[in-house]
Amino acid sequence: MPKSVPQPTFSNEIPLILVIHGPNLNLLGTREPALYGATTLAEIDASLRAIAADADPPVRVETRQSNHEGFLIDAVQELGPGAAGIVVNAGGLTHTSVALRDALAAVGKPVVEVHLTNIHARETFRHRSFVAPIAVGQIAGLGADGYRYALRYLIDHHVRREKPHP
Repeated sequence: MPKSVPQPTFSNEIPLILVIHGPNLNLLGTREPALYGATTLAEIDASLRAIAADADPPVRVETRQSNHEGFLIDAVQELGPGAAGIVVNAGGLTHTSVALRDALAAVGKPVVEVHLTNIHARETFRHRSFVAPIAVGQIAGLGADGYRYALRYLIDHHVRREKPHP
C-alpha cells in the first residue's frame, strides 16, 4: 500500500481574518493626529499582515476600507462567511448603522470591535455602539494597538480554537 503524500496547502485553506475600516479611517496619520495618532491606515494594515504571517498557524488578513456603508456591508457578506473572525472599526457607522450591524450578525462569525479613541470618554452620541451587542469584545482607546490586540485574540481563540473568554 503506497504511503499517503502530504497534500499542498492552498491559500484558501489558510484561515482568514477580515478587517473592516469604516469612514474617514483612510485619513489616519493626517486627520487630527493629536486624537487619532500619527499611524496611517497602510501602516496598521501592514502590521496586521505581519502578525498574521508570523502566527502559528499562519492566517491571512483581508482588509477593506470605505467611506460608503454599502461597500462595507458587501465586503462583510462576501468575505465574512469564509472568515474565522472579523475585526471592525466602523468609525462613525458604529453609532448609526443598523444595516452594518445586521450584516456582521448575519455571517455568524466572532467580531471584535475596535476604536482608536475611547468612545466612552468622548461625546455622548459616541457612547452607543450598534456593533457592541453582537461582538465578542470591544477594544477602545488603545490607538492602533487595539487592532493588533483584536487580531491576536481572534487568532488565539478562534483560529487555534482555544477556549474564548466569556
